[in-house]
Amino acid sequence: MNCRIILVRPHFAANVGAAARVLRNLGASELVLIAPAADPRDPEARRLAAHAGDVLDRCRVVADLGEAAGDCVFVAGTSARVGGLMRRQSVGTPEEVLARLADAMTAGPTALVFGPEADGLTTEETSRCHWLIHIPADPVYPVLNLAQAVAVCLYELRRQWLRRQENPLTPLPQGERGESTAPAPFVEQERMFAHLRESLEQIHFLWDDKADALMHVLRHLIGRAGPTLMEVGVLEGLARQIRWYVAHHPPTEKGG
Repeated sequence: MNCRIILVRPHFAANVGAAARVLRNLGASELVLIAPAADPRDPEARRLAAHAGDVLDRCRVVADLGEAAGDCVFVAGTSARVGGLMRRQSVGTPEEVLARLADAMTAGPTALVFGPEADGLTTEETSRCHWLIHIPADPVYPVLNLAQAVAVCLYELRRQWLRRQENPLTPLPQGERGESTAPAPFVEQERMFAHLRESLEQIHFLWDDKADALMHVLRHLIGRAGPTLMEVGVLEGLARQIRWYVAHHPPTEKGG
């Protein structure tokens, strides 16, 4: 399966090892750790990994989400908390979101992102994901163990993937000039969003304490569309043109 499992700041070596075992059980092979407190070489990680020691041997340790998922065309985060504007955008059950991820796997690398055991992904981290998965656990105690959350999501992803192996999807079409209609990689989308934010701040569309919330809405509005490289380029061009206009038409003094 063309899906990368990303664990953000995992604290306990046992959870890293147990997650590696889940990868081996359910047909995934790429594990990435972001700024881990846990050491994948710890004996406890090896013990819980059982026959998945090779997954730990190959796992990468990186500094941030951009480095971990830069080439991915679809990134789904997980969260037990879904309240508030920042987390209720683009939230779905594992079945709903992982069906989309399974479709995207034919276009390029994808990623499932899991937060640290104590407090999960930050709001900033969830805002960078295209979709957010909420596992509908008992509300009395909805927080799953890290490896359990990985197991639930990978099980559903494998189920969706196997269904598509039995009934393959039609290959992604090409545009009129032959350009791919696959979503642009995460790193290209992130660059575009940064430039778009800068431009919108210059014209005061993004301003004061509502700027982050409004940018979050824009990110998910665009992200849900799965913009292609060509479409990301168009948005980059829009951002450049806004900055050019501001530079050549500076605001005049009031009453001047």
